[in-house]
Amino acid sequence: MYVLYPYIGKRKLTLRMALFFTFVLKGIAAFNREKDKYDEEREKGRCSMKKKGMEREADESIGVREEARAVEERIIVVPANKASWEDLEAVLGSARCHGAPCYCQRFKISYNDWSLTDDQERAFMLRAQTDCGNPESNTTSGLVAYLDQEPVGWCAVEPRTAYKKLRSSPVPWSGRDEDKNDNSVMAISCFIVRKGYRRRKITYALAKASISFARKRRAHAIEGYPMRTVPGKDIPWGELHVGSRNAFIAAGFREVSAPTKRRVVMRIDFK
Repeated sequence: MYVLYPYIGKRKLTLRMALFFTFVLKGIAAFNREKDKYDEEREKGRCSMKKKGMEREADESIGVREEARAVEERIIVVPANKASWEDLEAVLGSARCHGAPCYCQRFKISYNDWSLTDDQERAFMLRAQTDCGNPESNTTSGLVAYLDQEPVGWCAVEPRTAYKKLRSSPVPWSGRDEDKNDNSVMAISCFIVRKGYRRRKITYALAKASISFARKRRAHAIEGYPMRTVPGKDIPWGELHVGSRNAFIAAGFREVSAPTKRRVVMRIDFK
């Protein structure tokens, strides 16, 4: 130091160093204050953005629920005998079950006889079973849902004994002591919603309407065999024709058994 600054005394050098370090420390302190201020403002900004995001999500969720309620209010469900064949055809005509138009006969026709029937025969069977176009009829085999007077959905609901294939399926009977010949128990075997109208709570409305439908026919109970659904995981519509567990819960059904990992039995007893 004395070589570089021979004209500076030791005392003056010490003072300059002190002033230098004081300046540096003040600069560091000022930098830290600015950094803290910046971090604080950034955190406020993040919190504000997070709050706005949460508010936006809440608004969107409320909007979705309000839209769903608005759609439900526009849904009308009637017994299939009060619907026309043209309306039934609009809903079921384009539906496919295992690659072929089913017309909701999958649970009614035996495995051996299925290959012996064609589309027209199955359509004729459904037309006869629903007695569609005859509002005064006391018999029918399901419900039809309308959204803004447009036929959009179908629910098959009859005495459990009407579905031959249910007798050999383990789903309705596993873990339960049930009389397979008890025709006082009604069963929901199928839901169909037209393309373009799905995810609008149509099946929810149909499941709910099935309860009063069964009561009016003096059933002792009504049950269905829906699938468990997982949020964010889609299930092919061909598998979900039995309905979702959530739709049955929303209608007031209770789970009475879980015969498989994916299927449950939901039921309401009237007596």
